[in-house]
Amino acid sequence: MTLHVFANIVTAFGTAANNRAETEGNITTLQKLIWQGQVHSTVSAEAIRFALRQLLAETEEEGTNRIWNEEERVNEWKDHQFQGWNSPDGSTYIDDDLLGYMTAEAAKEEGAAGSANVRRAVLEVTRAVSVTPWPGDVTFNAASPGATPSAQKKGSNPVPYGTELHATRYQFGLALTPQRLRDPSRAAKAIRAVGSLRSVAGNHGRFLFDFSPEAIVVRITDDPAPRLLYCFESNDDGKTVSAPSLVARVRSGDIAPSELIVGGAIASGETGGQLRECGVESISEGVKSAIDAACERINNQLGVAS
Repeated sequence: MTLHVFANIVTAFGTAANNRAETEGNITTLQKLIWQGQVHSTVSAEAIRFALRQLLAETEEEGTNRIWNEEERVNEWKDHQFQGWNSPDGSTYIDDDLLGYMTAEAAKEEGAAGSANVRRAVLEVTRAVSVTPWPGDVTFNAASPGATPSAQKKGSNPVPYGTELHATRYQFGLALTPQRLRDPSRAAKAIRAVGSLRSVAGNHGRFLFDFSPEAIVVRITDDPAPRLLYCFESNDDGKTVSAPSLVARVRSGDIAPSELIVGGAIASGETGGQLRECGVESISEGVKSAIDAACERINNQLGVAS
């Protein structure tokens, strides 16, 4: 039996800005997409993966292969040739194991083929999408004279600029097949790291937005399809969240109640009550306790010491 781990996460309510798309004049724009017919702001999976790698670099004893040097603004590598993967018992890094890697070399002779060394990511992450539509909020700002010399025109006047922002929550999902990892114990470590995400954003000026879960749903199953991605929604402009599509999936039999672990903001609300009625037993009001339960179950099913 192949074990699959799926999760859907929704953040707390916060103010997102400077998660840049294409700049329009002096307006710093948000990344946006059309979601169910309305404009929503979004955060890339790459930004989430970057933040996850930084967290793993700080928390894991072995560290990570790739480390971001904030002063030099470059990535630094311990093994950029990924030589530990050349043998079954080679030493590997957690970020390469979870997030994959690729190196490519051009052909050495004209007409010859190039080569690539590729490992597909085992931990797959969706793009984060705002729970509420973007209402079009833009703030007017003025940088103090000389604050950004490259933008300073003649004279010493403040430099005006605008910033799109969105007061909202974000939801995103992940998928993980632990048996594909070189070290299966890293599956639980990945779930713990996702539970502690903090700043996730693009470009140099990261906004402070708590990307850790305010509610999380984890599914541990032999079913290869997630069936719970983007299950959160809000009917009160983001004040609270519910998961009616998740409840419907459990009621229909597509998701077995025993496969779910639920924690956080939806536990004590209507969704939590409906899931309990459907037979879901592992429901806790705390996100950390839900993650602990998920990690314990994953390790037990894999035969890995916690």
